[in-house]
Amino acid sequence: MSILFVLLMFLLIISITYFVKRPGEAVQPALLAQAPQPPEIEREIGFEVPKGYCFHPGHTWVLDEGRQNARIGLDAFAANLLGKIERVEVVGLNRWVRQGQKLMTVSHGGMTADLVSPVEGIVMSVNPQILKNPDLLLQNPYQDGWICVVKSPDLGTNVRNLVQGTMVAPWMQHTLGRLTNLTSQYVMATAADGGLPILGLLGQVEAGLQRRLIREFFLT
Repeated sequence: MSILFVLLMFLLIISITYFVKRPGEAVQPALLAQAPQPPEIEREIGFEVPKGYCFHPGHTWVLDEGRQNARIGLDAFAANLLGKIERVEVVGLNRWVRQGQKLMTVSHGGMTADLVSPVEGIVMSVNPQILKNPDLLLQNPYQDGWICVVKSPDLGTNVRNLVQGTMVAPWMQHTLGRLTNLTSQYVMATAADGGLPILGLLGQVEAGLQRRLIREFFLT
């Protein structure tokens, strides 16, 4: 009888351990849907650079939030280049995305551009606010304008392939120089403050150059 009692108690403990999560064991979906804390912004070479963010050459960013959770968005350079966005489509929840492959599509009028994922992993959450109000991409790209959260098991390795730290501002400056060279025959590429493209520049050039700029800067 005592042996049976011990076995029952053992099974009960296992069941409780299985169904009850310990504090901090996992990030709840509600937390994944929240915007990140306001980033510390540093201004370098005319660019506002959020501290702790890493950037893909295709102009998406990633913020490591711990426990393999990677929050992803579109950087300010890309947001300005695109300008007004009417629709944002993410590949879908529970989809596996690879670093450098298509993660989302943004569109405005007849213009459509695909953007790549800065890391590899599973799409766990999509920002519901950005789907309702794509203007957040431009208004607040590094906080409320985030796109999705990806569970990235190999996040540490992935970020080594990204632009980060003191390299961000020179990279942005070089990118803006390339943009100016490609568009100088049409419009002045640089905004008045010298740090970002003219708002909506992509929609101001002819279709052939538009496609070239998308390939050149979004790598799609």
